[in-house]
Amino acid sequence: MSIPFRVIDTGVREGRANIAFDAALIEERQAGRVPDTIRFLRFPPTALVGRHQALSREVNVDYCRENGVGTVRRITGGGAIYLDEGQLGWELVFHRSSLGIAALPDLAREICTAVANGLTSLGVDARFRPRNDIEVDGRKISGTGGFFDGDVLIYQGTVLVDMQPEKMVRALKIPESKLAKRNLDSAAERVTTLKALLGDRLPDLDTVKSALLGGIEGRFDIELQDGEPTEREESLAQAYFDEEIGTDEFVAEIDDPAADATTLSGHHSGAGGTIDSFVKLEGPNLGILQRVLITGDFFVTPPRTVFDLESRLQGSRLEEIDDVVDAFFESSEIDMLSVTADDFKASIANALSSHGVSSG
Repeated sequence: MSIPFRVIDTGVREGRANIAFDAALIEERQAGRVPDTIRFLRFPPTALVGRHQALSREVNVDYCRENGVGTVRRITGGGAIYLDEGQLGWELVFHRSSLGIAALPDLAREICTAVANGLTSLGVDARFRPRNDIEVDGRKISGTGGFFDGDVLIYQGTVLVDMQPEKMVRALKIPESKLAKRNLDSAAERVTTLKALLGDRLPDLDTVKSALLGGIEGRFDIELQDGEPTEREESLAQAYFDEEIGTDEFVAEIDDPAADATTLSGHHSGAGGTIDSFVKLEGPNLGILQRVLITGDFFVTPPRTVFDLESRLQGSRLEEIDDVVDAFFESSEIDMLSVTADDFKASIANALSSHGVSSG
């Protein structure tokens, strides 16, 4: 028997309001008050950072403020992205059992393949590229990501229908390492759009949405049902906006951790993304980890995982760090998209090496 999926379109909303609706939708699905859902959404000019990213390291905050570009922190992991009305956001919020796939990497592959199939029906050769991109001829047309919150998964992405690449490049601080890795002169060369690919054959947004729904329905045993946001979802979204997600404090919760001269910083890049560790030491011989802040564009679930790891590491002796990290991941129920415990250890070790010490 096919699983029913409600389909809703919340249109263009201010960026923080869009993310607040995500939180409300997840909560309502967990409570069983709404069914599994596919949501379409759009943004005004907005720079979004991932849940664990440092705002000022990823976004040109001054440029955004002066040019009407909103700054927003997502509740999902991943990297910083620029969105505007020329891009179509999509997301699936559903119970862990609904698609019969349990692991996050497998879900990422299957959902991205479904969306790629939908895009291909429009006349482009879209393909899933691990770990979580959809590309046409090696250029990204959709970036994706998601996480489990209990038994509910939110998996989301965007389709680049049209965009202003010069605004994206100015709004985001894109590391040279990411460009060099792909032999690109600018970030704009890394992406493509349906408009660039199809020209005069560019379909309207309703056609694009129908194609994506067709790709998803064709890959999974689900039944699509048109729906609307509920009054409770809207009121709950407003509460999340007012109390947390819409506040400047939440957006700048992680801002510029390297600004303190006594903070050691280390970087590690692996298959699961980039991890930056910011470490402060204490004790007579600086042999104790006073605190560590871990940032980056990786995906781990549940979202509190990184904060719990930071707490677990606080007060550890440097020689204990590797054992503490290993014990944390071995004792916790955590889903990770390609990133591993070794990646976190490497990032912290690189921070310590700048002080001439080592962990483990």
